Amino acid sequence: MSKIHPTAIVEDGAILGADVEIGPYASIGRDVKLGDGVIVKQGAIIDGHTTIGEMSQIFPYACIGMKTQDLKYQEGSVSYVEIGKRTVIREFATVHLGTADGEKTIIGDDCLFMCYCHAAHGVILGNHVICSNSVQLAGDVHLEDWAIVGGCSASHQFCTVGRHAMVGGMCKIRQDIPPYMLCDMSEGTMKVIGVNVVGLTRRGVAKDSVQALKEAHRFIYREGLNRSQALDRVEHDIEQVEEVKHLVSFYRNSQRGVA
Repeated sequence: MSKIHPTAIVEDGAILGADVEIGPYASIGRDVKLGDGVIVKQGAIIDGHTTIGEMSQIFPYACIGMKTQDLKYQEGSVSYVEIGKRTVIREFATVHLGTADGEKTIIGDDCLFMCYCHAAHGVILGNHVICSNSVQLAGDVHLEDWAIVGGCSASHQFCTVGRHAMVGGMCKIRQDIPPYMLCDMSEGTMKVIGVNVVGLTRRGVAKDSVQALKEAHRFIYREGLNRSQALDRVEHDIEQVEEVKHLVSFYRNSQRGVA
């Protein structure tokens, strides 16, 4: 049975799944869809064409589905926010609608979006992504599955953080962050420190794949080769496990360049 506090506002047209909980003074807009078991805590605002998957939790004073801050937005455009299953949005976080007709801002399944984080128009988070407190994601940023971004980091628009990458706190993300790597700021510049060995091991990635990624990191960052030479060496001299193939593809397809 759903539990809706008497001070909460649920507009006509909102679709609520089974066993939804809505706390005091929370506000649910008419175009919102909440899956089974969703919990919306005190004072949270969910508006716009927003869908939230089952068992997700929205903490106090989070604000989801408000109009984009993009000045290119044209009044009357219809855009969306989609949040997956079992995702947690913490206090005062903001997730904005897309800009153009049909554009979606997406946060996947099993994500943790901590306090004061911001996802602008068109941001896409994969599954199992963690954004620590006050991470700021500009428009059209993409965080692939299992990416982790440290607190108070900010990303330029259109950047991508690769799968299983880990970005340190207080970082300025101006270019794409390669998958499987650890990155941090050094003397004002983003640096790739090495392979995210601990994270990959915890997630069950094979030792052979981790070793292949270490060798790829050596060619790309330690051998003094230019990027094209390094990628050729990686493709020809290292076992082509799935992770290495994805790493090479990520570099070759980057639009903003890779850190």
